[in-house]
Formats: sequence, C-alpha cells, structure tokens
Amino acid sequence: MGTEIERKFLVRGDAWRDAARGTRLRQGYLSSDPARTVRVRSAGAAAWLTIKGPPEGLVRAEFEYPIPVADATILLDTLCERPLIDKVRHVVEYAGHTWEIDEFQGENAGLVVAEVELEHADEPVQLPPWVGAEVTDDPRYQNANLVRAPYTRWRDQK
Repeated sequence: MGTEIERKFLVRGDAWRDAARGTRLRQGYLSSDPARTVRVRSAGAAAWLTIKGPPEGLVRAEFEYPIPVADATILLDTLCERPLIDKVRHVVEYAGHTWEIDEFQGENAGLVVAEVELEHADEPVQLPPWVGAEVTDDPRYQNANLVRAPYTRWRDQK
C-alpha cells in the first residue's frame, strides 16, 4: 500500500526563494470528500491521478498514477470541482530533507505553505528558519479543503 507521511507549515518571509526552483501546478478534485480524495494534477508535460485516504495523524494512504496530459486537461476543465488549485511548487533542499513550498495563486492567493515528506512519522526534522507555524493538523490547509473554502475567503469570515 502507498502511504504519505508529511508535515505542513506556514512560510515566513522570502529567504527560501534563493535556493528554490519552481513548477506551475494545476490541480482539481473529482472528489474532495475527506474520507477519500481523488485528485487530478498537471505540471507541464506530465499529469497524475492521485487517490488519498483520510489522514491518521501524519500518515495517510496514497496511490498515484501517471495519466496522459490530454486526459488531465479534460478532467480539469470539465469534471473537477471548482475552483481549481493553481500554484507554483518550489523545491528546496534543507538539512537532508526536500521541502516543497506551495505558493498559491487565484482563489488561494496569498497562501504559502511548506511541506516535508518523511520516511516515518517520528522522523526528526530540522526546521528551516523560514518555516513558521505548523498546520499539519489544521484541515483548512489541505488542498482539497482549499477548493471548498479558498484562502481568499477566510478574511471575509473573520
């Protein structure tokens, strides 16, 4: 069985940008049900279908399969829930771990989140200086939830 073990943090400042390389991602959800998400993602000349189970702490089931970009485009344009997730994913190496920093656009503009994938749930991680509050356990920051309640609308609810 595939698994994903990750921690998620808000990002402070721009110090991470010097070491980053970025890729534009477009993703949507065929199902954003917390018990089973089904995501379509495209990045340039590649695309994937990903199925995830509900999180249990830091761990969740994850199955990912490459699909033709043309299929992903049709799924994103016609079948996925709205709004789509539009973001630039930057990759930064820090203290032996690969950090993925998602800089959201569109309905989620202004949100910048860093994720680090782990081999096991109790793996120690040295946090970079640009990492802020941990939001791993806050479901608002899950991409599937950002479709239902985009970040730009949070301010209206405060």
